[in-house]
Amino acid sequence: MNPFLYQFFVIIYSLGIHIAALWNDKARHWVAGRKYFPSFSPAQKRIWVHCASLGEFEQGRPIIEALRLTYPHYEIVLSFFSPSGYEIRKNYAGVDRVIYLPSDTKKNANKLIKEMQPNLVVWVKYEYWYHYLTTLKEQQIPVLLVSANFRKSQPFFSGNSFWKKILHSFAHIFVQQANSSQLLANIGFDGNVTIAGDTRFDRVLTVAQGTEKISTIENFIQQKTTIVAGSTWKADEQLLAVYMQKHPQYQLIIAPHEIHSQHINDLLKLFPNAYLYSKMCDSTAAKTSNILIIDNIGMLSKLYRYGHLTYVGGGFNPSGIHNILEAAVFGKVVVFGPNYEKFAEAKALVEAGAAFSINDALGFETTANSLLSNPQLLASKNTVAKKYIEENAGATKKIMDYIYAKRLLTN
Repeated sequence: MNPFLYQFFVIIYSLGIHIAALWNDKARHWVAGRKYFPSFSPAQKRIWVHCASLGEFEQGRPIIEALRLTYPHYEIVLSFFSPSGYEIRKNYAGVDRVIYLPSDTKKNANKLIKEMQPNLVVWVKYEYWYHYLTTLKEQQIPVLLVSANFRKSQPFFSGNSFWKKILHSFAHIFVQQANSSQLLANIGFDGNVTIAGDTRFDRVLTVAQGTEKISTIENFIQQKTTIVAGSTWKADEQLLAVYMQKHPQYQLIIAPHEIHSQHINDLLKLFPNAYLYSKMCDSTAAKTSNILIIDNIGMLSKLYRYGHLTYVGGGFNPSGIHNILEAAVFGKVVVFGPNYEKFAEAKALVEAGAAFSINDALGFETTANSLLSNPQLLASKNTVAKKYIEENAGATKKIMDYIYAKRLLTN
């Protein structure tokens, strides 16, 4: 890879998105959001936080909140690459402004950085945009990469100078685990890397501590054994449907990853007796169905507390599972599909016996039955899950301590 070839791919990608926008809603949002180039008022101290999408936002949120509290006189700008993040968090009150990141061309990078003039930039987890990062480096604007994970298969470790130049654009890299630190040390990054952990642990602890009871959910459950399934996809939903047909004595709360009308209609066909949360205004649902479909965004992290057993979707997709920490923080055993090897927290919880990977509907039935039929066993594994979260918190403080010690921002 070289800058010229990279620029060509960026242009081709942008062209492809514009074509897809003719029929795809997500692509249409991507294009519309970049119709007008963002402008900023001059002479304003500013922090720029970039997230790829919604998941990275949740990962960066503890840092945003800490920056707001510690440096209130700085304007905070939050940028997204994906509509999945921007459209849901465009009105987020924790920052002063939310924008789409313009395509990564040299012209756009120079223009945006000149307009914004940030004092500090925080890049969350990944998305290594060459022109933005190298331009920030050239202008001596410090960029921190936080909650990063690296794998040996990534191009940074191939010896290609293009990718190494991107890494050298970061003033400091905060990684989640020691293996990432070692990979970076092998290519000369040892003085500007800190093993800080994952800021998501701090986020889920904050959410759990502030979670209030939801009366409508409690009315639905009626103190019955309940399975809470979050961020589910079709493959996840099919095996859950098989299980619930065999075990109608249990309650199921299912919060799908996609809540557009077509998917909700598909779910209602799969679970014909299910009740939609949007139509649940009293305890009627508990009398008519043992399955509740959450057809909104924002409730899931508060729902896991009600599960005797939790299931997190995505494990049958190539990209892998969604956030299992949101369930584990409540001291809940988590079950998920087979694609979890890229997720350190999943591997750790499986090894600790507080999470289980299954390959099919039979595997889920065997796992769920063994746990739900043995309350003492389930309780002991729940304790392990909660302890794991508590022991791995603190990444946000390490990052904030670095910012203060290096005087990257002024009070």
